[in-house]
Amino acid sequence: MQVNNIALTAVSPKANRPIPVNYRSQVQKGMPSRFIFECAQKLEMKPLTSATAAILFHRFFRELNDTEYDPYMIACSCLYLAGKIKDDKVRKRDVINVAHNTINRGAPLLEPCDEYWSMWDSIVQAELFIARVLKFDMTIVHPHKYMLHFMKSLKDLFGATQWQSMPVARAAASFLQDFHYSAKILDYKPTHTAVCCLALAFQVYGYQVPLMEESDEQATHWYNVFCPELTRETHWEIMEHIMEVYDVESIIAEK
Repeated sequence: MQVNNIALTAVSPKANRPIPVNYRSQVQKGMPSRFIFECAQKLEMKPLTSATAAILFHRFFRELNDTEYDPYMIACSCLYLAGKIKDDKVRKRDVINVAHNTINRGAPLLEPCDEYWSMWDSIVQAELFIARVLKFDMTIVHPHKYMLHFMKSLKDLFGATQWQSMPVARAAASFLQDFHYSAKILDYKPTHTAVCCLALAFQVYGYQVPLMEESDEQATHWYNVFCPELTRETHWEIMEHIMEVYDVESIIAEK
């Protein structure tokens, strides 16, 4: 996605250098979310589509106990459903084969057979069940559109030349996409999530927003220009939760 020369396509370090994992043997919390994004990448889904699938998945398991349902089958249905919602449709057979190959590393293409049709029926039934659990409310307000708005304002503040030379936009987009690995993204307003991803990018690269004195505790912080109600405590809390996603990935990499 590109608006006013601001690229918002999430280019995550995890997307560029995926770490092969065995979903059958690794049971760390968050593995199904990782499975969603790995499958979405293989299916060449748009970032908003994979984010939608993750939100549907997190909302579903916020309503129900995750030990009663197969999280990977629910993840498959969320991917297929997200494609419909975002008009980024994928064929059900592609979802089945990508999911099957991702769980069963190196497995050949799954031809129509009992296992294939069982997965087909399960995805269809799970799709309807997800819709009922969510009370057919598929409305999702993504932080992405707010991030674009904030980036446009920041670009004007920094100046186009300096803004384009900074890695902030790219990093913030990656932080936003990766935060969808965590169900905690449901706990915060989309505007707060968007501005905190930008704030984390500024922190990581050591940039300070012009005309703002960050060292003054009493001063108005730059993010309050966009989100006046965002407290300093919530601001740091969200950034900490974003960073926790990478702690989980480090644990997975060590297994």
